[in-house]
Amino acid sequence: MSTPLPAEKIRELAKKYEPDMTAFLRDMIRLPSESCGEREVILRIKQEMEKVGFDKVEIDPMGNVLGHIGSGKRIIAMDAHIDTVGVGVIDNWTFDPYEGYEDDECIGGRGASDQEGGMASMVYAGKIIKDLGLEGDYTLIVTGTVQEEDCDGLCWQYIHNELGIKPEFVVSTEPTDGGIYRGQRGRMEIRVDVKGVSSHGSAPERGDNAIFKMGRILGELEELHTQLKDDAFLGKGSLTVSEIFFTSPSRCAVADGCSISVDRRLTAGEDAELALNQIRDLPSVKAAKGKVSMYKYDTPSYTDLVYPTDCYFPSWTVDEDQAALSASADTYRQLFDTEPRIDKWTFSTNGVSITGMYGIPTIGFGPGKEKEAHAPNEKTWKEDLVRCAAFYAALPTIYLENNPA
Repeated sequence: MSTPLPAEKIRELAKKYEPDMTAFLRDMIRLPSESCGEREVILRIKQEMEKVGFDKVEIDPMGNVLGHIGSGKRIIAMDAHIDTVGVGVIDNWTFDPYEGYEDDECIGGRGASDQEGGMASMVYAGKIIKDLGLEGDYTLIVTGTVQEEDCDGLCWQYIHNELGIKPEFVVSTEPTDGGIYRGQRGRMEIRVDVKGVSSHGSAPERGDNAIFKMGRILGELEELHTQLKDDAFLGKGSLTVSEIFFTSPSRCAVADGCSISVDRRLTAGEDAELALNQIRDLPSVKAAKGKVSMYKYDTPSYTDLVYPTDCYFPSWTVDEDQAALSASADTYRQLFDTEPRIDKWTFSTNGVSITGMYGIPTIGFGPGKEKEAHAPNEKTWKEDLVRCAAFYAALPTIYLENNPA
């Protein structure tokens, strides 16, 4: 007969470690860690994992940090990307985004919600597992991953393909506003190029204006957005034009080239080929003989490793009766004595590769709020850190109990 989960002790320890999680999170915030510049924060995370007693801590060739608890046959992973976006216009902040602040309830700073808070909770969940002897026939791998803000899921493409780590499921600790999340829309980065012929601006009829051609394409793209597929759970597919570029011999000449970037959000049932062909089939694109392509990402990580990929990030969902989701809901009930809210993210996560490419279930539960991501005056809540640490510590035990080998 299985031993009952020591829910009260888990909650007590999570609360006890609130000051430690707070101090650790503030240390991470103080180390700027935009994509491809994460070295110092990765080393700080490694130090904290070793301090609290992880069994093994390593940094892979891409620069991700992986901490191991236990050595059992069943592999469970929990992930936080530890890169952040920049701070934007500093005048929009009421405090130093890297020094941050704390009060009785909140911790402020760039990365507080998105999503170094998740790392703080995971590390101290590992300590709770050790303190209470909750190790079982599982290995818990806690990953602090890089370059997510630039190329979501690339880190897990590397972990899956090159390190051969294929967990039964992964917990994403992106902020979930207290809910358990099971999906997101996908996205892709599309480029449209149109060529023209330059002439002197005093005689535009001699040329072929690429900007005018693109103008007609822009109108049809705006209309295409309204016609994209909807999904009852993930919501509607969408597109927006995010950048525009041109070439011209001078301000007194007809433009001979024009290009745009399209941010395409993909709902259930939409994939890269469909999205590209929808644009290629527009009458204005055909008339202009426009080239429609997908961007590629090949920026080196902070270790100088290049791992090129298409900028295609599939949509994904986890079925409502999936084992890891059921265990997550059970964990929530046992710890917090209430029903969880099951929902989805609006933004994108590493789940695009974990689940979208490889079919490994991703379960979302993380401290902070989605609306704090990329915003000035970003903050998270100390109580969220505590609740998430308790959840992460309890989940492997409940999952294995519900799903014996």
